[in-house]
Amino acid sequence: MARRSKSSSDVIRLHNAVFYAYHGVLSDEQTLGGKFEVDVDLHCDLSRGARSDNLRQTVNYERVYESINKLVLGRKYYLIEALAETIADGLLRDFKKISKVVVRVRKPSAPVKGVIDYVEVEIARERK
Repeated sequence: MARRSKSSSDVIRLHNAVFYAYHGVLSDEQTLGGKFEVDVDLHCDLSRGARSDNLRQTVNYERVYESINKLVLGRKYYLIEALAETIADGLLRDFKKISKVVVRVRKPSAPVKGVIDYVEVEIARERK
């Protein structure tokens, strides 16, 4: 049987969850809206769930997605930094098995005078 290293960190990742929301500094962004993409890396001990093959022993990523959806659509933010912080705080609050979360929020249609694919912020927060 493999032994879990004390220094290793297990991760559940949700990539490219897409939402239509109304975040931004400009009034058009707040009224017309736009697409936002979210990635999260959930650092947690997955060994109990892996051994038991029981959903109750791990982090339910469907519930994580539902939580992110509510946080993204729950209110308008001027900055994607504030949205990312809200997502991180909410996930740490609602999912006790998560010890650290990394959140990336992308804004593909950011109003920048130039050619870019997207603007992205990344924040990492740990349980205190």
